[in-house]
Amino acid sequence: MRIFSVSHKTAFVVDHCPYMAESSRQLIECDMLTKSRSQGVIPLAPVSKSLWTCAIECSMEYCRILYDVYPTKKLVNYIVSDSEVHILNSWKQENQNTQELMTALAAVGPPNPRQDPECCSVLHGLVAAVESLCKITEYQHESRTTLMDTADRVANRGRIICLTNAKSDTHVRMLEDCVLETIQEQNKRAAGSDRLMPIQQCELVLVHIYPQGEETLVSDRQKKELSSVLSSEVHSVRAGRYLAGKLNVLVQQHFDLASTTITNIPMKEEQHANTSANYDVELLHHRDPSFHCMNTSRDSGLKETVTLKWCTPRTNSVELHYCTGAYRISPVDVNSRPSSCLTNFLLNGVSCRTPVERAKFQLERHTRYWPMIISQTTIFNMQAVVPLANLIVKDTLTDEDVLTCQKTVYNLVDMERKSDPLPISTAGSRGKGPKRDEQYRIMWNELETLVKAHVGTSERHQRVLDCISACRSKPPEEEERKKRGRKREDKEDKTEKNGKDTEEKGWTTDSERLKGVMEREKDEQSECEIIKDSPDSPEPLNKKPRLATEEQQPPEKSKGPVSLLTLWTNRITQANSRKHQEFAGRLSSVNSKAELYQHLKEENGCTKKSKAMFYKDTFFLYA
Repeated sequence: MRIFSVSHKTAFVVDHCPYMAESSRQLIECDMLTKSRSQGVIPLAPVSKSLWTCAIECSMEYCRILYDVYPTKKLVNYIVSDSEVHILNSWKQENQNTQELMTALAAVGPPNPRQDPECCSVLHGLVAAVESLCKITEYQHESRTTLMDTADRVANRGRIICLTNAKSDTHVRMLEDCVLETIQEQNKRAAGSDRLMPIQQCELVLVHIYPQGEETLVSDRQKKELSSVLSSEVHSVRAGRYLAGKLNVLVQQHFDLASTTITNIPMKEEQHANTSANYDVELLHHRDPSFHCMNTSRDSGLKETVTLKWCTPRTNSVELHYCTGAYRISPVDVNSRPSSCLTNFLLNGVSCRTPVERAKFQLERHTRYWPMIISQTTIFNMQAVVPLANLIVKDTLTDEDVLTCQKTVYNLVDMERKSDPLPISTAGSRGKGPKRDEQYRIMWNELETLVKAHVGTSERHQRVLDCISACRSKPPEEEERKKRGRKREDKEDKTEKNGKDTEEKGWTTDSERLKGVMEREKDEQSECEIIKDSPDSPEPLNKKPRLATEEQQPPEKSKGPVSLLTLWTNRITQANSRKHQEFAGRLSSVNSKAELYQHLKEENGCTKKSKAMFYKDTFFLYA
């Protein structure tokens, strides 16, 4: 399907009923514009804007920012609703400019407070907005003509922004039901027409405007799916600067715009020519993913912006010649003197750069825990830890970020429960490496070290550390079970190692082999003592008789490296020694000692015993 997003069409519906003529109660001082006041002159009384004026100014700022950043393919249809519908422009590209809209609004005029409220309703404008979304734009017509065989692949989506003064939440639900019913009716009508297109997706944004100092009867609501075609969200905003800030945020969300603030711009004061002051100017532009890591929070964390520092213009500056992207910009406060001066400076080639202090702080934050060798880390080799590692280095964390970090920790706990292998490096070590429990202990220690390095940043960072600490603490029964499991693994590894040593190292002495047997018996005995009496406990193993080794003298070990011939000879000798028939004296011996010549007797009547001892197929005779 050809991509035409919801941002392709935006229908503005502004309520023109009599109640919109009510004062916003935000006072504007007019007397402050006069530089000097003569004695006896009565100061001018402050004035306030109406709800209608606030709605018109803020909606025009919305359109101005949109036209500055996206001069084409982002269209606005402006509708005024009272007792009838006033459509101020069309979807044609030549009608998309603020000058034409301001001229049409001047012709409409302010709302008449003496008009009958029963004859006026914003519903007329909402119905006209739905009908307007069904109309085909020039870009949609071009796409349908290009894809003649598959014209149904062109999508039709749009957004309706309604500025009104609602009575209550029930009134808001009535407006939503009206829009939904109108969409269903218009889709049936558009299905049988070549000049209309059914609406496949529509976003309804209801902005409730109320005067300052009053309590609102309409509650805010996040985006909610009313049907497969319509979604709705409600914003309850006070008139004046609060409404301007809300629409500024909405235009950034609707068209994926980013904020950049130029700081420390020196400008001379008009009143005092010999003095200068530093100003900040905020710009809106298309969002660049490479700028996301440099965002800083403003206005108590409600808004993110990229900070650029003003630098004195240089001629032929080499470091400023490299450019990674160019985007259209729009100042937030277009009528301010700093914004006007900055725009002129930028058009003349003046450049701005990011401050070095923030770059150093960001580098320090990202390298607080930074293993220099990849084989010395575990968590940075695990794909499951990537979400937490990317979020924990941020300056501020949202509740969604904390939830993502907690999900990562729970995933690691599940991996430990399943005994999934970890990417532990075994380079430079003999054997199979550390045990599975030891691997997870190393991983948890490293993860805790990473989070502790950033725990002082904010309270949400501390919540991530608390989650890790809670998951690491295990009940005593589980610790006892893991301890028995580790001992059992150690016993199996010792048995396997002794078997390999017997096969590959013929020079291993019998005393060491017997010592290994004794150690295994001790481990089995200690393990049996640890296991508590229960019906599930296995029967104890029969103990094997111990072999006396106190009189066996092990031969001297060979020093230095062993040749391949010696290894092969020892292995063949050991294999052949298992095949020979056992000596009869050894079979009847006691503790490897046998008495010889028992039938001989001496003259004094005592038996003189001669003894023999066997050691490694060698017969030793002594008296």
